[in-house]
This record gives sequence, C-alpha cells and structure tokens, in this order.
Amino acid sequence: MKLISQSFAQTALELALKKGGDLAELYLEDTETHSLSLNDGEPENAASARKCGVGVRVLCGTKYYYTYSAGLSEKDILAAAEKAADAVGQGSVCGVSPFTEKSFGTAPEKPAANAGNARRLSLLKDAYLAAKSVDGKIREVKGSIVDSDKRVLICNSEGVFSFDRRPRVRFRVQAVARDGGDMQTGAVSPGALRGYEFFDLIDIKALSEQASREALTLLSARECPAGVFPVVIDGGFGGVIFHEACGHSLETTAVSRGSSEFCGKLGQKIASDKVTAIDDGTLPFEWGSVAVDDEGTPSQRNVLIEKGVLKSYLSDMIGARRMGISLTGSARRQDYTFAPTSRMTNTFIAPGTDGDEEMIRSVKEGLYAKTMGGGSVDPLTGEFNFAVSEGWWIRDGKLLCPVRGASLVGRGSEIIMNIDMVGKNTTLAAGICGSSSGSVPVNVGQPRIRVSSITVGGKGERP
Repeated sequence: MKLISQSFAQTALELALKKGGDLAELYLEDTETHSLSLNDGEPENAASARKCGVGVRVLCGTKYYYTYSAGLSEKDILAAAEKAADAVGQGSVCGVSPFTEKSFGTAPEKPAANAGNARRLSLLKDAYLAAKSVDGKIREVKGSIVDSDKRVLICNSEGVFSFDRRPRVRFRVQAVARDGGDMQTGAVSPGALRGYEFFDLIDIKALSEQASREALTLLSARECPAGVFPVVIDGGFGGVIFHEACGHSLETTAVSRGSSEFCGKLGQKIASDKVTAIDDGTLPFEWGSVAVDDEGTPSQRNVLIEKGVLKSYLSDMIGARRMGISLTGSARRQDYTFAPTSRMTNTFIAPGTDGDEEMIRSVKEGLYAKTMGGGSVDPLTGEFNFAVSEGWWIRDGKLLCPVRGASLVGRGSEIIMNIDMVGKNTTLAAGICGSSSGSVPVNVGQPRIRVSSITVGGKGERP
C-alpha cells in the first residue's frame, strides 16, 4: 500500500529543506485499531478508530525541527513540510538523493479488520468462564482484546523510502479474589506481532486460570519482610528489572546527554560475568519486533552486554550523531505526533547454565519473585523501585509460603553485578514502555536469575 509516490515525496522533502538543514524526513502513518473489554461476562467498552497523519523532521547537525499534521492529503503533507522549513530559518540547502524503495512486514493470516466484535466477545467469554471456574473466591473477572494494524512509510532526503506493516494483538485477563474484606488480583497479558491467528497459538483457558490462581495465592499470602536478602527472579516479566534498571540507561537518548550511569563505559565491565544482555527487534512475530525502525533503518540484533562487558548502546539518528556511533535500528515513536528517539524492542538476558531448582536450593533465606509488577527508575543514577506481584519466601532452600507487598530497591549498576546465577530458558513477556517519544510495544525477558544481595521492601515479620 503506497501512501505517497516517490515524486511527491521528493517535492515535500525539497520543501522541508528549502531554508536549510542537512536531512529531511517524512513519517506517514495509517493505523486502524479495535478494542473490546468484558467485565464479569458482560461487554463493557467497544471502540474502533483510524489514525492517519504525517510527521516532518528537518535535522541540522544534532538539532532537529519537527512538525506534524493529521491527514495524508498532499495539502496536509506540504503544509507540515512548510512549517518545518520555516522553523529552520536560514542555512545551506541540501538536495534529495534518489530513493531506494523497500517493503517490510507481511500481511497477517487473519487480519483484525475481519475478526468482528462477535469473535472478540466469544474469546473473552471463554476467558471469563475459565477464570471463574477455578474457585468460588474469584468474584470478578475483567478481560480485554486490543488490536492494531499500522502501515507506515518513512522516507528521507538520503534516499530512504521504506514501507512497513505492523499488525499487533494483545489479550488481557484480570481475576479478582475476595475473602471477607481482603481482595487480591492476578493478571496475564500476552501479545504478538500478528493478526488473530495469535489466538490459535495460545491457550486462553490455561492463561485465564493462571490469573485466577495468582489472585488466590496472594489472598492467602502474608506480608513480606524487609531487609537485604538474596532474591531469585523468574523469567518473562521478571525481565522488567533489566529493562527499567539498565535498558533505559543504555539508550543514546540518555547517554548522549550525559544522563546515564553508563556514560563512557563502552568496553568496560559493568555486570557479572554471568550476564549477556541483548535487544533484538528482528525476532519473528514477537510483540516488540519491528522490521524497520521509525527512521527507516532495518532492525537488528544488538548485544548490549557480553559476559559482563558493555558492548553497545541503542542509538537513533540524533544520538548517533552526538556520539559518533553507528545506527542500531532503535529509533521508535508512538505515532506521527512524536519525533523518534532511541528505544528498546525485545530486551532480555540471554540463557545461562544454572538450574532453576538449584537457585531455590541455594538460598538459605530470601525471596522468590515469581511475577513482577510496575516500577520506576532514574536513568542518571540507576536507582529503581519495583513491585513484586507474586512472591514466595524461601527458607533452607525451599519455598516456605507466599508473600505479598514486596518491593525491590537498588541501583541498576549494582543489581547486574550481583547476578550470580542465570537459568537455561529465556522467556519473554509483552509490555508497553513510555518515554519521550510516547508509548511503544516492547518485550522484556530473562531466564530465572539469582541476585546475591538486594534490598527488599515490605511490612511483615519474617515467617
């Protein structure tokens, strides 16, 4: 699907450059979205939307000027290009190189546009019935399906002319367990870079039951004690620890401004020998994958840390110019209303050689973080605070009892140094990451790991 012709793109780019700048870029987007949510078996909200627009950026060295316009008519595009040119002012004028046209992405097997709300409703009712059937204490079940089909064209004055299609779908179910005045929740929310064939590949019943079991476990849990302990962190969403505590600090958005604890440390040891960390946007069908980034650079596999040594940062065009490094295919944006910045895609700790049960047995007293919740981090200092959704207290190498209300507190540079065991099986979990270029889909992941020492927050006494 061509959003504009090459000849018109050249005209728009020349207009954007008419008052100076060394590179002009057009980002055109046409996105269709659908969502449906269910609350206790009854439809709650249904919505469909279509977003079309263009963003125009003109670069002048390490500065840029950005404008955008809703709509994809030639008039809309030229108006945005004119505004970008006016923002530049005066300067030497660069030409537009001949385009090399490339198409990325593939059509989904079962497009979301063909699914219909009847299909969405049927899937969510299956989830509701499965979650409710686990136990009478499951009093409320909420579910939702959100899908999008994004078509983009990125072209610039250096000859990039790249199309990409990005179909995504995400399923979520949340179960609420009650016992008297106590209420606890459990949730699952897988997603993929696919159409509705995604639902042929997952087990909605098993996932919904998993959410209910988590809520029931927390209902019987005691408050977690506070202190400094060894902590075993499970795979999947446990990878949010690395994403937040270290990943953002490795983006040139932070590094190029001197706002990262890892500035100037390429080639230096920053983590345990056990740690190899990767950001890979090329993984087939994964939630965070992109065939081409939002500057038109093909996505790639980036080894960030190899056996504890910092190997690479994640760069966009501005960050690469500031630092004099290569592009890594990491420029991302929420939509055409945002200029791109360096962002993660699928970020994970690579598999190690340690056994999962061996990690539990190795802990005299400490915490097993089975599932992680939200958190926050300061990229400059690396200080973080993360909630543990479901935790278990370990004593004498065995899981003693479930605990709740736990949090993990520390610094990213310290936690990755203290990882002393890494399991054999990496798993990924879908999430949404917010930053200066908006909210984008990302995967986080890791094998089960053991951190030898970390501050655990909680309100309880030791069991």
